[in-house]
Amino acid sequence: MLLAACTVEDLPMGESVRIDADVPIAVFNADGRLYAIDDTCSHQDASLSEGWLEDCFVECPLHEALFDLRTGMPSCLPAKKPVRTHPVVVDGGHIYVQLVEQEAVA
Repeated sequence: MLLAACTVEDLPMGESVRIDADVPIAVFNADGRLYAIDDTCSHQDASLSEGWLEDCFVECPLHEALFDLRTGMPSCLPAKKPVRTHPVVVDGGHIYVQLVEQEAVA
């Protein structure tokens, strides 16, 4: 399933946008590279799109867990479980996210 996020110009470097879907998705522009992950921290219910972005990592605004935007893996406690990552597609100046099914996550 392809979800529309926003236009490229609506997502400047260092910013994020949240897509309200069955499972909310956060799309990040990290130094010109676009990444999409599940928006909810795997440790506790907090929006990662509201976190702090540095390089390819987002810090959860609640308990400071760091997630690698490339893999979804947490790099420090308190988070122990990864979040899903989703492919990002840019077409005609619009950003889309290819939703990865829950069962596809190892």
